[in-house]
Amino acid sequence: MPTILRVGRYRFAFFSNESREPADVHVKAGDQQAKYWLEPVELACNYGFRACELNEIRRLVAERQAELLEAWYEYFS
Repeated sequence: MPTILRVGRYRFAFFSNESREPADVHVKAGDQQAKYWLEPVELACNYGFRACELNEIRRLVAERQAELLEAWYEYFS
């Protein structure tokens, strides 16, 4: 699971075996994890984050969407 970005306690990464899915990013912090689609930015699943944390993570993903998409296409090309 290559780490693409770290912001505070959040680690943004891709799962190497998900190349056939639409572009997405996994966000981990401790035992919590969420997955966001990147086009458009949308929550795919959540395991343990509170709603306020999901809002913050979504904001971070949206702010860095271009960077995350570039990394996704570079990694899976």
